[in-house]
Amino acid sequence: MIRFLHTADLHLDSPFKGITDMPIARLTELRESTFAAYEKMIQYAETVLPDFVLIVGDIYDGEDRSLRAQVRFVKGLERLQQAGIPVFLSFGNHDHLAGKWTRFQLPNNVTVFGPEVETAELIVRGQRVRIHGFSYQQRHIKEAMIQHYPKVNHELDIVDIGMLHGSIAGEETHAVYAPFTKEALLDKGYQYWALGHIHKRQVLFNEPPIVYSGNLQGRHLNEAGVKGFYEVELIERQSKLKFVPTSVLVFDEIEVDCSEISLANEWLEACQQKANEIIEQSGSCILRIRNVRLSRDALQLFSGSAEEEWLEVLRESADRRVWFSGISYESVTGSTLLPDSPLVRSVKEQMDHWDENQWKLVLQDLYQHARSAPFLSALNESMKIQLKEEAGLHISSELSSEDRGDVS
Repeated sequence: MIRFLHTADLHLDSPFKGITDMPIARLTELRESTFAAYEKMIQYAETVLPDFVLIVGDIYDGEDRSLRAQVRFVKGLERLQQAGIPVFLSFGNHDHLAGKWTRFQLPNNVTVFGPEVETAELIVRGQRVRIHGFSYQQRHIKEAMIQHYPKVNHELDIVDIGMLHGSIAGEETHAVYAPFTKEALLDKGYQYWALGHIHKRQVLFNEPPIVYSGNLQGRHLNEAGVKGFYEVELIERQSKLKFVPTSVLVFDEIEVDCSEISLANEWLEACQQKANEIIEQSGSCILRIRNVRLSRDALQLFSGSAEEEWLEVLRESADRRVWFSGISYESVTGSTLLPDSPLVRSVKEQMDHWDENQWKLVLQDLYQHARSAPFLSALNESMKIQLKEEAGLHISSELSSEDRGDVS
C-alpha cells in the first residue's frame, strides 16, 4: 500500500479583487484564507505522515510570486521535510517558469518538474513508485502535453502516477491549457492521475482514478462550497479516496422563496435561517442571496429600499460567521429581475444621464401637487438612487405579471 496527498491550485496570496466593502477584520481574514487553508493541509500531513505529497500547479496566484507567498510556502515545505515527507510539485499557468520573481531555495525533500515531461522515482516500503509530470514554461500551453507522457508496462511491479495541470479538450467553462481526453490518460496505464487547473473537485474516472482535487480555498461565488484536497490509498491496483476539507471561508448562494413574503421581518428571518444552515454545514461563509418566486407583495416590499440598505440590515443582525455579499431577484417564471434584467439595466442607465431639468420634468406632477409638495424634501442624490431602484422593481413587477398572465 502507498498513501499520499493530492492537492492543487493553492493560489497563495490571492488578492480577492472586487471585495472591498467588508469590515477590516473580516477582509483580513479573507485575504489570509489561502494561507490558512495551506496551513491546514500541512498540519494534516504532519499528523498522518503520508508517503509523499503531490502539488499540481498554480501554487501562487500570479507569475510574480509575491515574496510573502513564497516565504509561507517554503516554510510549509520545510515542515514536511522535518516530518520526512517527500514533495513533488509542478508549476501551472498562473505561476509558470518564465515569470519574474525572486528565487527561493526549496528544501531537498522537494522535487520540481521542469518544462518537459519528466519521471521521478522513489521506493515506498519496497514498492517502486514513478511519478510523471511537467511545469509550464510559459502561461499559455495549447499543446496536448499528454502525448509526451510515457506509456507503462503493466507487467512490471511499479506504481505509476501522472501529474497534469490542464483541462479536458473542448472544455468551455475554463481556458483550455495542455488539453487531454480521458481516453488518452487511461491509455498510459497509470494507477492514478492527479489533475490541477479546474477548481471544482471531481472524479473523472474511478478505476484507475482520474481526479481534480479542486483548490484549497474558494475565492469567489463561482468557487462555491467546501474546498480541500484528497488523501489517496493505492492497494494492489485498487484505490481509496478521502476528501479532506481545508476551507476557512466558504462562498455560497442561498435561495429564499418570496412567494409568501410581504413583510420585511419575514424576509430577514428566512435569510437568517438559510444562512444558519450553511454555517452548520460549512462554518464561516460569504453568502449571496437569490430571491426567487417573487410575489407582487414581495416586489413592492423590495422597492421600498435600495439593495445596500437591505444588506446593511442583514449584516447588522447576522451571525458573526457570515457575511452577506449581495442580493439578486428572480421572477416566478425563473427569469432574472433586478439588477441583471437587460430592460431594467437599460432604463436605469438612461436615468443615470438625466440632468436636473429632466428629473424636474418627470417629477413635476408630484412636486407641484398641492397636497404632497409641502411634505417633500428637495431632490438629492440619495433620492435619485432610490427612485432608480424603485423604477427597476416596478418594471420587473409588471414583466412578472405579464409572464403569469395577470390582468390588472
